Amino acid sequence: MAVRHYNGKKYLANSEELTSDALTVEEALQIQINGVPFTVTMRTPGEDECLVRGLLHSEDIITNKPNLPTVVFNKEDSETVITTVNVAIPEKQLGKGYLNSRSLLSVSSCGICGKTDLDTLDKSKKIEEEMLIESILLQGLFEKMNTFQFDFNESGGTHAAAAFSIDGTLLAAMEDIGRHNAVDKVVGKLIMTRRLKEAKIVTVSGRISYEIIIKCFRAQIPILAAVSAPSSLAVDYAKELGITLFAFCRDDRATCYSHAHRIKNHKIHQY
Repeated sequence: MAVRHYNGKKYLANSEELTSDALTVEEALQIQINGVPFTVTMRTPGEDECLVRGLLHSEDIITNKPNLPTVVFNKEDSETVITTVNVAIPEKQLGKGYLNSRSLLSVSSCGICGKTDLDTLDKSKKIEEEMLIESILLQGLFEKMNTFQFDFNESGGTHAAAAFSIDGTLLAAMEDIGRHNAVDKVVGKLIMTRRLKEAKIVTVSGRISYEIIIKCFRAQIPILAAVSAPSSLAVDYAKELGITLFAFCRDDRATCYSHAHRIKNHKIHQY
């Protein structure tokens, strides 16, 4: 489990007491491409290779899905405060994202932090798949994802993401302190296990920003469902890129904001 215990003092209405709490680990991962620093991302250690593979796919740096580049990790000190990973990618296989991105700190709350140039999205690849999903299936997907939130159950400080086939078969589930990191880890796992084409639904435990829409679009996953709210830009991009976007998926309800034609049960609240 990626947690550490810290001592503190808990203040109640009329008393105080010492406490020891499990807190989610957040550490830096510096990503180099062919020995050149590319970015530093803050993440929860664990499944780092999946994170790197998914992030570089989402950023349109590795466009060849089956390609599994050489990934070499180097922990810089005994405390593992900073871990460096070098990814060896043949120059001819580097996507446009490598040229359009800049090296900067990507914190666990902000996703790509403006690195992706939205104008470079190939909108001709709008997702057109016409599969149908039973709206009643959604709650069961979140229940499956929740069973893999081991760190959250201990610390309450992580997000989760999971990928499913259209019939609800779980393909991958990941946790991280960052919502976007959890999605990158899932996409990376799907690529590394060569199951990306099977993935038709992604669930996330928090809110939806446009970065997560773009990650699903890059992975060509047509259905995205979240526990919390979407941003306005997330809805705009979901409509434009062909993604069926569900939000507020809790208490046996959900709201669909885009491409509701993929829902069998149209009693669901939709726009």
